[in-house]
Amino acid sequence: MNQSYWAIINHFDIALINNELPFGTAEEIGTSGRKSVKIGEYKGFPLNLVQATESDLSRWTFVFLRTQIARSLEEALTMHRAVALNHFLETHQFCGKCGTKNVLSEKEIAMICPSCNQHFYPVLSPSIIVAMRRGKQILLANHQRHKGSIYTTLAGFIEAGETAEQAVEREVFEESGLKIKNIRYFGSQPWSFPNSLMLGFLADYESGEIRLQEEEICDARWFDADKPLPELPPEGTIALQLIEETLKICQSETT
Repeated sequence: MNQSYWAIINHFDIALINNELPFGTAEEIGTSGRKSVKIGEYKGFPLNLVQATESDLSRWTFVFLRTQIARSLEEALTMHRAVALNHFLETHQFCGKCGTKNVLSEKEIAMICPSCNQHFYPVLSPSIIVAMRRGKQILLANHQRHKGSIYTTLAGFIEAGETAEQAVEREVFEESGLKIKNIRYFGSQPWSFPNSLMLGFLADYESGEIRLQEEEICDARWFDADKPLPELPPEGTIALQLIEETLKICQSETT
């Protein structure tokens, strides 16, 4: 009997035992006879994805994916992959072209329509997230979803026919009324809520006064890098990484 790691997923929640993904044979884990999908390897062993059942919910401790992002990179990315692929399988059960029930490919992670042979692959929705500075100040915003708590960077989805850099300029202007320059790529992070890939950028202020997009932003201000800051995003987020990098740049300014 082969041992594997098991990603047992309930929407955005993941089953853990002793703060780790369950490990063992299908019989030991209780997944024998159930539909599972091998989605890769984890710590040298196969990683199988299983959708949670009612019995799983009573047997395992489930945690929200967002609470696990400060884990090691391998662990965090593995969990994001499992949640995103589970969402894909849940939302692509029927062909979007002819309505026939899809079947899972035996060769790859894809859903196939047996009627019209349409193939469906996991979907990623690219988005941008950007930290911007003005001299020794950083712009931080309090979004409606974090009203009264976290101040973070600006972000938004990339639109069809738009480059990532154009999306950065557009989102910043729409949400804050500011124009920026010196846009440069910083890094990326999967954000499986449900299927985003965030592309992180740094940028410098060019012109304008803050004008809020009130349906999205409660407050946005310039904060001095060398003075106390409001509550920031949690460890493990690319938002915090962008803020920390921008603060370093601000503090290196001599004027």
